Amino acid sequence: MENPSLQRRLTAILAADVVGYSRLMGEDEAGALAALRQLRRELLAPAVAEHSGNLVKSMGDGWLVEFPSAGDAVACAIQVQESLADHAIIKLRIGLHIGDVTFEDEDIYGDGVNIAARLQEISEPGAIVISDFARRSIDGKLAAKFNDLGPQILKNIAEPIATFAWGMISKPASPVKEALALPDKPSIAVLPFDNMSGDPEQEFFADGIAEDVITALSRFRSLFVIARNSSFSYKGTSPDIRTVARELGVQYVVEGSVRKAGNRVRITAQLIDAANGNHLWADRFDGGLDDVFELQDQITEQIVVAVEPEIGAHERERIRRKPPENLDAWELLQRGLSHMYRANDTDRTKAIRIFREAIALDPGFAAAHAYLAYVLWHSSRYGDDEDAANTAKLARGEAEQAVSLNPNEPVAHFVLGRMHITVGEFEMALGEMQTAISVNPNSAWGHFGIGLAYHIGAKQAEQALPHFDTALRLSPRDPLRWRPLMVKGIALRFLGRYDEAIAFGRRACQVPGIGYLPHLHLAVTLTEAGHDEAARSAVAEAAQLQPALSIDFIRNRFTEMRETTLNSLLESLRKAGMPEE
Repeated sequence: MENPSLQRRLTAILAADVVGYSRLMGEDEAGALAALRQLRRELLAPAVAEHSGNLVKSMGDGWLVEFPSAGDAVACAIQVQESLADHAIIKLRIGLHIGDVTFEDEDIYGDGVNIAARLQEISEPGAIVISDFARRSIDGKLAAKFNDLGPQILKNIAEPIATFAWGMISKPASPVKEALALPDKPSIAVLPFDNMSGDPEQEFFADGIAEDVITALSRFRSLFVIARNSSFSYKGTSPDIRTVARELGVQYVVEGSVRKAGNRVRITAQLIDAANGNHLWADRFDGGLDDVFELQDQITEQIVVAVEPEIGAHERERIRRKPPENLDAWELLQRGLSHMYRANDTDRTKAIRIFREAIALDPGFAAAHAYLAYVLWHSSRYGDDEDAANTAKLARGEAEQAVSLNPNEPVAHFVLGRMHITVGEFEMALGEMQTAISVNPNSAWGHFGIGLAYHIGAKQAEQALPHFDTALRLSPRDPLRWRPLMVKGIALRFLGRYDEAIAFGRRACQVPGIGYLPHLHLAVTLTEAGHDEAARSAVAEAAQLQPALSIDFIRNRFTEMRETTLNSLLESLRKAGMPEE
């Protein structure tokens, strides 16, 4: 029997939200509440009544209002925003949509409400965002006041929504982008696991669980696994799974949580088919910290079993790896990695110190030796290290130690390969990079390294390009993606394809947290392409990030370059305004 209290109808819904409500309440609770009461009494309620609206729901910092027509709703929204334009305290975001809505007692819900609320979330303060359906329901003169934002992916809304805005200065930060093509084998991304412990210090533990699952899955040749750095770009957000799948180009997404209390740990994980949002598998794992690696193996095996129809049964072998004997050392590794991914001397110094602490606690921890080798080598090449030659020697020793402890440590092979490139040993460099990929076929670092070996070691820029593309595809949101972007730009410059080289150089420079290198190489490309003023600006950007930058500084660090290549680079930098010393 139908519930008589339920009413359904097609209606225009306006969702309004107060910008910075929590901040306003924290700064002056009494003043904020008084301003909100005045807003509702003197502006919102009269405007709603004037346009035949009905204030259905008040949520403290926002309101839901229904109108008999989209024209009434839009006219009311514009009147309210124009009246608030000079308000000293209150700014609103407004979203508006026409859709089916269910009224029950004094509440309201349905797709019309959900879409209006999501449109409000992408609005700017003082602006209005409406759906295409709403815009097509108003007269032409009113519709002309709205600019086209294009289709937008809205959280928990199945399909992209065509949107238009009034009063928006810029488009939303996340417009619909063309989805990356799916690989020819099952593809998967593991999002950072939520820390449910209530202790910020446990973030590193939760991150480490997810990272180890990524590493374990990457060793299955039949899977295409997105690199850790791209998956972790969603950390601290609540992304829509469909958005993640589009941006990373994957078929499956793993998400989960970790709760650690004393010596006990609970890990939950679920595997989602991103195409339809269906949960293929979910489970909970409880155990002591001594069992944490066994728990990770169980999670990984369950995920692989869940995608069994798409992989061969022979790929379902259990992943075996040698974990560190001391969990504290493992946690230190996670802390060190958070610094390593930032390309500046201060964070490099912190990463070196933390990795050494991890090794002191567990000398047999191969991964800690490998990452220490990488940071030491990078410091010797591009940092302020006063004894670069000795630091490079220490880096090689750490990389060799990592390989001796665990021959299947891909980062160590990458670092050794990079060192072979430095001294002109192309064949040995290529061998190390290929070993890294044989150990982990989804290693973005390994594919990037093969590109480096061809480009720098063998001077075969054309052959290097597809390897840089593979590295970028495996980790499209990597905080270290400036490396393949930058070096692909350099390779294109060597091939005389300056427009493409400049485009990749600029993309590298736009990655947050980078050092001076991308700006320096962009300056060289711009100079060679005849854009002298833009080249000088790029040199200035590089000098801000590395105050010691000079011709002598570059000459002392770019030792792997052939003399003719180095001289050409230095001449371009002189032309772009770089000082001699």
